[in-house]
Amino acid sequence: MKALTLISLLLFITLSSFNLKKEKRQIENNSSQTEINRDSIIVYAKQYLGTPYVYASSNPQKGFDCSGFVSYVFKNFGMTLPRSSSGYKNLGQALKPEEFKVGDVLVFYGYKNRNVVGHVGIICEANGMQSKFIHASSGKAQQVTITALDTEHYTKRFYKCVDVLAK
Repeated sequence: MKALTLISLLLFITLSSFNLKKEKRQIENNSSQTEINRDSIIVYAKQYLGTPYVYASSNPQKGFDCSGFVSYVFKNFGMTLPRSSSGYKNLGQALKPEEFKVGDVLVFYGYKNRNVVGHVGIICEANGMQSKFIHASSGKAQQVTITALDTEHYTKRFYKCVDVLAK
């Protein structure tokens, strides 16, 4: 009887492993399609919440800086975005707040210089200037976190929002 139970358990584990691998292949195949699900971007990004902030890094094992995080997330969906926050200055068409959508990229000036782009994040809850975004913060959080756009620190630094998924 124990042998039969053990065989059943091994069969269950083997089938479960096969199904997980099959689901992973389906997700990878879906992410290479031209239409990217905006919610999938956020689900993927949220798995890195709490990952430490590390300047000039796009390595989830070490940590992320803001542009490293954004480029890493979108790379998983087959998209190449600028690796430096300054690369977002002339990227895309600025959206009006009522046009903000989940998966759009928020672009901010640096906290010392309003002529230089210094920070980026991904909208995870769209609600105009009351949206929330996920980003690698070098501020108090020192990690990948979710922040409200309408905090004074980000409102006064806001440059633009761009839809990087638009064709």
